[in-house]
Amino acid sequence: MDAHVPQRARLAGLMTALLVRGGTLLLLGLCAAAAFAAPEKFTDPEDGRFDTSEYLLDYKGLLPVPVIITEPAVGYGGGMVAAFFDQSVSEAAQKNLEESGRAAPPNISAIGGFKTENGTWGGFAGHMHTWQGDRIRYLGGVAKLDIRLDYYGLTGQARRYGVEGVGTVQQVLMRVADTPWLIGARYAYLDSTMSFERERPPELLPESTKARIGSAGLLVDYDTRDNFLSPNKGTYVEGEANFIRPALGASMSFDLYGLRAYHWLQLAPQWVLGLRGDYQHATDGVPFWGQPFVKLRGIPAARYQDRSTAVGELELRWALDERWWLVGFSGAGKAYGPRTEFSAAETAYAWGGGFRYLIARKLGLLAGLDVARGPEDSAFYIQVGSAWR
Repeated sequence: MDAHVPQRARLAGLMTALLVRGGTLLLLGLCAAAAFAAPEKFTDPEDGRFDTSEYLLDYKGLLPVPVIITEPAVGYGGGMVAAFFDQSVSEAAQKNLEESGRAAPPNISAIGGFKTENGTWGGFAGHMHTWQGDRIRYLGGVAKLDIRLDYYGLTGQARRYGVEGVGTVQQVLMRVADTPWLIGARYAYLDSTMSFERERPPELLPESTKARIGSAGLLVDYDTRDNFLSPNKGTYVEGEANFIRPALGASMSFDLYGLRAYHWLQLAPQWVLGLRGDYQHATDGVPFWGQPFVKLRGIPAARYQDRSTAVGELELRWALDERWWLVGFSGAGKAYGPRTEFSAAETAYAWGGGFRYLIARKLGLLAGLDVARGPEDSAFYIQVGSAWR
C-alpha cells in the first residue's frame, strides 16, 4: 500500500477547498478525459470503480480547466481557467503536516475568463497563498466584469440592466491558536457604470449611473466540517461586516452585514442531513444592484432582492451504495425592506433533487447534478462538493 495513504486520508477537505478557490469546476471532466489515456490510474483498487484520487493528489504545474455556467439569471455559458500549482496537494500537505501538524493546500495562481448567452462576461486573475500550516490564508485578485441581470422592482416586471466595472479584492484570514476560529479583514474596490437596456424604472431615477465601491470588511469564521466541500458532519459559520466609505475610495456611504451558518448531521451511515441559514442586510445608500438577494437553487440571482434577505434550506442525502448518493432539498427565502415589512414580503420557495458520485474516495469528494424548481422556472446545476458555498 502507498506509504502516503494515511496522510492523504487526512486531506479529505483540502483538495475540495482547492477546487473552489482555483475555479476548477470541471477538473473532473479533465480527469475523465485523461482516464482514456491511462485507465489503470483512474481505477480504485478497492472496488474497481472510476476514481480520481491519485490524479488530484499528485497533479502540479499548469492546469487548463474548462468551466460551465448554468446560472439561470445570466443563461448558459462557459469559459476557461489556467491555474498554476506550485506543489501537488500531497506534497504541500505533507510539508505542512511535518512543520505544523496541519495540512494546507499548495499556493495557486489563476487567470481566466467567461461569457454567457445573455452577454455577461468577465476576465480575472488571482492568487491564493497559505503560511505556517494554514494559520494564515491570503486570497486576492483583480477582475473586469460586465454583468447583465434583470431588475424586478415595484412592478415585478423584468427589466434588463448591466453593471460594468473593474475591481479588486484582497483578503487575509488568521487562525486563532489551534482552534476552529479564524478572523480576518477584506478590502474590495469596484469602479462601475450601470445602464438599463430600455427606460429606467421611475423609482431608480435618483440613482447615479456611475458608482465607486471602496469597502473595508471584518470577517469571523468557525469551521468544524470533516470535509470542506462534501461534509458529512460539522458546522461552518461566517459573519462579516463591510463598511463602504469615501475615505476607502467609495463615492457613497453604506454598510453590508451578513451571517451564514451550515450544519451537517450524519443521522446514520447512509443518511446525511444538512441545515442552512443565511441573513444579509444593507443600510441606506446601497445601490439597487448591490442589495442582498435570495440565494436558492431554482431561483435566478437577483430575482428577489431588497435591503434585507433571510433564507433557510435543508438537504437530505441517501447513499445507494459506497459510491452513489441521491439528494433532495427544499428551501424558502424572503427579501424585505423599508417598503415591505418581513411579514408582508413574498416568500419564495424552491425544491429539487439530484445525485452524487464519490469521484475521489481518498478525498471524500462528491460530484453530480441537481435539478431545482423555483416559483417561476426550473434550472440545473453541476455540483462539485456541496451546493452551499
